[in-house]
Amino acid sequence: MPKAKGKNRRQKYSYNLNRKRLYRSARRRAAPRIACSHIRHAWDPTKSVAQNLADMGLAEDPNKAVPIHKQKLLGMEMENGGRKKIVRKPYVVNEMEYEASLPEKKSNTLSRDLIDYVQYMIQNHGENYKEMARDEKNYYQDTPKQIKRKINVYKNFYPEEYKAFIASLKQEKMDMQ
Repeated sequence: MPKAKGKNRRQKYSYNLNRKRLYRSARRRAAPRIACSHIRHAWDPTKSVAQNLADMGLAEDPNKAVPIHKQKLLGMEMENGGRKKIVRKPYVVNEMEYEASLPEKKSNTLSRDLIDYVQYMIQNHGENYKEMARDEKNYYQDTPKQIKRKINVYKNFYPEEYKAFIASLKQEKMDMQ
C-alpha cells in the first residue's frame, strides 16, 4: 500500500499559536497536589489557594508569615497590612500540631543477612578485624574498617541482642573448657 501524502514532511513551527495561554489554562484547571490529609479534607476547590490557607490559619508565603528582624527594628509590626486574619478552620492546625508532637518511631533496622554476617565474624574471630577481612565468608571484600563499622552499627541498633550474643559466646567458651 502506498503511504499517505504529506506524512514524511517535516512539521512546520506555527508562529501564530499562543503557547503561553494554552499552558496557563492547563495549569489553572489542574487541582493542587496536597500531601497532608488534614489539609486535603478541609480543602475547598471553589476557593483560591490563598483563601483556603487563610481559612485554615496557615501561611501562604513564609517570608510574610515570619517577619525579618530588620523590619521589626524599623517599626513594621503590623499583621498583613493592618488586617487581622480570621481562622475559620482551626482544627486543621490543631491536628497538624498534635501529629507533629507525637514521638517519631525508630525505623532503623538491619537485614537478617548482615546480622548473621556480623555474628559469624564475631563468633569466629572475636575482635581481630584483619583476620575477618581475610575470611572466606567476606564475599564483598570488606576492609577491616568497613567490618568494624558494620559491627558498631549492629551494636548501636540492637544493644540488648548484642549483649546476649556476647554472653552466649562466653558461656560456650566456659562449657568447652
